[in-house]
Amino acid sequence: MAQSAYIKFVDGSARSTLTLDELKAQLEHYRGQLAQTGRQLGWEYDDAGFPYAIEEKSEGEHRWFYLKGKNPLYKYIVMGIGSEPAGDSERHYVQVVLPDGATHGDKSKGNEFCKYFGRLWKAELHLFNGRTMYFNPRK
Repeated sequence: MAQSAYIKFVDGSARSTLTLDELKAQLEHYRGQLAQTGRQLGWEYDDAGFPYAIEEKSEGEHRWFYLKGKNPLYKYIVMGIGSEPAGDSERHYVQVVLPDGATHGDKSKGNEFCKYFGRLWKAELHLFNGRTMYFNPRK
């Protein structure tokens, strides 16, 4: 059965909405940071730290895309955007899905990406196991 994690933009978050192109750009930035770390360490760390290729399908246009694994330890992760009603307004979120057939490596990388984005955007993170992490400033 597929598992989902949600990065929700709440009061105090660094941003309130996100487009799919911005999410892809943020993943590319993450990959660039890994490449810089690899250059400093002297090995191709970006291939080990981000073992995926970003791919799109026509039916998911403007709603989701998936990360396809480059080696047998990783298969795929689906990432998409959406919104839900929150009182009088809408709360936007990023959904990270581990489809049926995803590996333990995919789950680990999915958690890693979610925590990175949660910290970056000061968001509320609902993990695959149902636990919640709060990166947003709360009073």
